[in-house]
Amino acid sequence: MFAGTHTALVTPFTGHGHSVDAHAFCGLIDKQFEAGISGVVPVGTTGESPTLSHEEHVRVIELAVQHTAKRGLVIAGTGSNSTDEAITLTQAAEKAGADAALLVAPYYNKPSQEGLFQHYKLIAEASEIPLMLYSIPGRCGIAIEVDTVVRLAENCPNIRALKEAGGSVERVNQLRAALPEDFEILSGDDSLTLPFMSVGACGVVSVASNLIPGPMVDLVKAMNEARLGDAQALHRKFYPLFAAFLKLDTNPVPIKTAMSLAGHCESDLRLPMVPMTEDKVAELKSILAELGIA
Repeated sequence: MFAGTHTALVTPFTGHGHSVDAHAFCGLIDKQFEAGISGVVPVGTTGESPTLSHEEHVRVIELAVQHTAKRGLVIAGTGSNSTDEAITLTQAAEKAGADAALLVAPYYNKPSQEGLFQHYKLIAEASEIPLMLYSIPGRCGIAIEVDTVVRLAENCPNIRALKEAGGSVERVNQLRAALPEDFEILSGDDSLTLPFMSVGACGVVSVASNLIPGPMVDLVKAMNEARLGDAQALHRKFYPLFAAFLKLDTNPVPIKTAMSLAGHCESDLRLPMVPMTEDKVAELKSILAELGIA
């Protein structure tokens, strides 16, 4: 179901972050599907979900569903460190017509693996749409361990996939060996898409594809079609951009800056996120110029 390239959409703002720019958001969705993207992921980390109100969060999901108009999947970000909140958002996404939901591991409160299992099991029981787990220990302070993913796959039929952002190829090896073949693993890091897919991942939830959807589609397609040389060429070409998005500032600051430089939307952020320094913007401009993007 999830094989391919899915874009973790930025949420454009107007008026220095005071309101969601629905027009720009829909324009970004059009560019994604014109480039052959498999799906879009509204209101994840890249979409600045922590600073959206609940009403805005649900509205952005509704906008994504309405404007996507079945051109591809809409995988709504509905995770929370509160199980009740995650259930409420997942049910709202289901009601809005989302095809699936992406559920980040609970952050800050650092539950045990048993707590993680019970958290996800309750969400799965409260909804019918397919669910994608999201393990990103660098942000959450915990990983969804391999054994916990296996337990969830065995006990919750609608938990169908994992977005893996732990940075370890060996962990993808372990997951692939332990999970059923139809349980899908996706890279959560653009720079690791090629190595993760080489050991069993089937695609990516991408930040870079906001800006370069076509090349990311081509890279993933090449890997799924066993055209390693073509995929390696694309990886090498765009690696400086992938690396810049990781090192220049915290996501989504670099990708929003790049999108603004390329003329796709404003770079407005909501506090506590702030713009990049001038020297970092200059470095990003140089990379974009070398790639012919802006």
